[in-house]
Amino acid sequence: MRVLLFTGKGGVGKTTAAAGAAVLASRRGLKTLVLSTDAAHSLCDALDVTAGSEPVEACAGLHVAQVDTQARFQRSWGEVRGYLLALLDTAGADEVMAEELTVLPGAEEVLALLEVRDQVRSGRWDLVVVDCAPTAETLRLLALPEALSWYLHRIFPPEHQVVRALRPMLGRVSGLPVPPDAVFTAMARLQAELAEVRQVLTAPGASVRLVLTPEAVVVAEARRTLTSLSLFGYRVDGVVANRVFPADGGPDPWRAGWVASQALQLAEVERSFAPLPVLRAPYCPAEPVGAAALGDLADRTYGETDPFADPGPEGPMHVERSGEEFVLSLALPFADRDGMDLVRVGDELVLTVGSSRRVLALPSALRRCTVAGAALRDGRLRIRFEPDPALWMGL
Repeated sequence: MRVLLFTGKGGVGKTTAAAGAAVLASRRGLKTLVLSTDAAHSLCDALDVTAGSEPVEACAGLHVAQVDTQARFQRSWGEVRGYLLALLDTAGADEVMAEELTVLPGAEEVLALLEVRDQVRSGRWDLVVVDCAPTAETLRLLALPEALSWYLHRIFPPEHQVVRALRPMLGRVSGLPVPPDAVFTAMARLQAELAEVRQVLTAPGASVRLVLTPEAVVVAEARRTLTSLSLFGYRVDGVVANRVFPADGGPDPWRAGWVASQALQLAEVERSFAPLPVLRAPYCPAEPVGAAALGDLADRTYGETDPFADPGPEGPMHVERSGEEFVLSLALPFADRDGMDLVRVGDELVLTVGSSRRVLALPSALRRCTVAGAALRDGRLRIRFEPDPALWMGL
């Protein structure tokens, strides 16, 4: 099963790249679904089709779907939200404030990812292509499953299950509504769903493809995006340079200037993003709309390469043994040592890189170790752990 997510700065043509890749996959015999987590829903416009929450056929072998976040929201969060509303009402909060306080942060984005998970697990498709929102929203989106699971675990930790047995007494003593079984069940279900979303998006067959145009500002953002995606454990399998002018600029000085400027940026992209492959999508004389035009553009972009090959089992992060130590190695291309902070809090590492922060739950073996040091070299952060004799037996 292959999952391919496309993202990039707003306006670079990520929807065109995602839709084109999906059409090309269907031409190559893969049963393909393409869907969008972007609230703008321009995917259907690009394919020139009308779609709803159920996948509809856009062309032979290709289906497109539009996520119904409202239905998913009610199913996954409705019972918990109802309890919180009752609690706030008892506490004297007015209706408008209560409505605002019970909105799950990033709800629509998370529910869109739940739909991706469901489609991947359905077994109906060889390939699921996801047209993500622009990079800032995508980074927030892909960080949400882990962050929200951490957040919900602290609101309703497992030890709070004892409340079920003490519900009658607590209700009489506090005068506040005590969560019914349905609320605990809903919270446990949502936590499990968030964990499953992350498993799907970080599985060996899942990867992200960055779309950019050969412009300095766009390339700079793409670098930061690659760093952040690696921080959160997502594979990036390639870069699509979109709207590339032909090398022959012709006699027009304006066009020749653009060709020269793009050539400089493309050389920088090839150098700095290596060893990731950089694919070039040519500038089209007309806007590519519809399956035929999108498929032709993708065919010219990828040529004889296989854009749907498995990206490989190794992700950005792994743990290895080095003598008596363990080393947690995390790919962080373009990361700056001066903009990095690392703190251990209990069984978690809080890693900050620029404006991105990840709370990383340590594997069982590393929880019984102390941090011995960390170094950033060649685009990888290596954190050394020494076994704690008081906690580690039989080493």
